[in-house]
Amino acid sequence: MNSTPSSNRTQIGFFGLRNAGKSSLVNAITNQEISVVSDTAGTTTDPVTKAMELLPLGPVVIIDTPGFDDIGELGEKRVKKTKEILAKTDIALLVCEAGRELLAQETEMIELFKEKNIPYLIVRSKADLFENYEAKENEIAVSAETGKGIEELKEKMASFGESRSEPVLISDLVEEGDVALLVVPIDKSAPKGRLILPQQMVIRDLLDAGASAFVTKDTTYKETLDSLLKKPSIVVCDSQVFGKISQQTPNDIRLTSFSILMARMKGFLHTAVCGAKKIADLKDGDKVLVCEGCTHHRQCEDIGTVKLPAWIKEYTKADVKFEFASGSAFPDDLSSYSLIIHCGGCMITEKEVQHRMKRAIDENIPFTNYGTAIAFIKGILDRSIEML
Repeated sequence: MNSTPSSNRTQIGFFGLRNAGKSSLVNAITNQEISVVSDTAGTTTDPVTKAMELLPLGPVVIIDTPGFDDIGELGEKRVKKTKEILAKTDIALLVCEAGRELLAQETEMIELFKEKNIPYLIVRSKADLFENYEAKENEIAVSAETGKGIEELKEKMASFGESRSEPVLISDLVEEGDVALLVVPIDKSAPKGRLILPQQMVIRDLLDAGASAFVTKDTTYKETLDSLLKKPSIVVCDSQVFGKISQQTPNDIRLTSFSILMARMKGFLHTAVCGAKKIADLKDGDKVLVCEGCTHHRQCEDIGTVKLPAWIKEYTKADVKFEFASGSAFPDDLSSYSLIIHCGGCMITEKEVQHRMKRAIDENIPFTNYGTAIAFIKGILDRSIEML
C-alpha cells in the first residue's frame, strides 16, 4: 500500500474557513503532527498532503487546505490554490464548527462540491464544546481534542469509496498464460536506474492477471520477438518508437503504447482519438499547448518539448507555435489554443486529467495525449486502438 503512487490513491480534501479545525482534525485522523495547529487564523498557507492507508478504502491521500475565507492579495492566492485542489478531490470534507448554522462561504463550497460531482460530508468540529449538539443529515460531529467521532468519521470516509471501481490498465486485454512484450527505449531521456511509472504499472498489472511480461529495448526488439517460443498476445511500446516497432510487428500481433493504455485508464481515450485527428487541421500560426503532469529535467531529446513538436511540424508542414506546461500548472485561459496535447497523466489523478479535459471540451478545444497523437502522425492510430 505504501508504494501505491499518489495518482492512484483516493484524494480526500479537508476544506473550511480559517480556524475551523481542519488541521487539528487531519492530525487526529492520521495520528501524526502533519499540519501546524495554531489559534492564529491562516496558519495553513499551502495545501499539506499525507499518504496513508484507510481501511477498508485502501491507500489515500489526505489534503489539508488553507481557509477559503483568507484575505488580502496573498490570501486570494491561497483561496485560488484551495479551489484548484477540487480538480483532483475524490471525497470532500467541509469542516465547520458545531453549534451554528452554515455561513454563506460554506454554502458556496457545498455548491462547488455539487457542481464538480464530488461526494462530500459536513464535519462539525469542536463538538466537545457543544455537548448536546445533534448532527443533521450528511453531518458528523467530531472533536480532535477528545477523539469523539474520529473513528466514525474514518468509517464514513471509507464508505464513500466503496462504489469506486479499480482502474484497469491492461489486465482485461490478456488471459492467464499470455505473453506480453514490452518495448522500453533506453536513451538520454530515460531515467537512470529505473523504469518510468507507466512501464512499472503495466508489468505489475500483467503479473496480477497471470500473464508473463518480457521487456526489451527498441534496438533489440526484433531479435527478442523472433526468439520467443510463444507468440506475444500483445506488444506495448513507448510512444516515441511507435513507427519503428509497428513496422517490425506482424499484423496478427496486437500493438499499442503505454501512453494509449494510460489514456484508456484515465477515461479519455475516445476524446484523445478525436483530438489527435485534429492535428491534420493545424495551420500556420496555430498554437498548441503541450502539458505534462509531472516536472523533470528536460533533456535534449525530450519527447514533449522537442520530438513531438518536430513531428507535428513535419506532418503538417505548417508553422505551428508551441507552449508548454508541467506539474500542477495548467493555464486559466485556454482560448488561444487550437489543440491541447497532454502526457499520459501517470503522476496526476484520473479526476485531475478529466478536469483538464472537460475544460478543453467546454471551450471546443481538441484534447489528446502524446501516444495517441504520435500514433496518428505515424499512421498507425487505428491499429493501436483496435483492441481497446
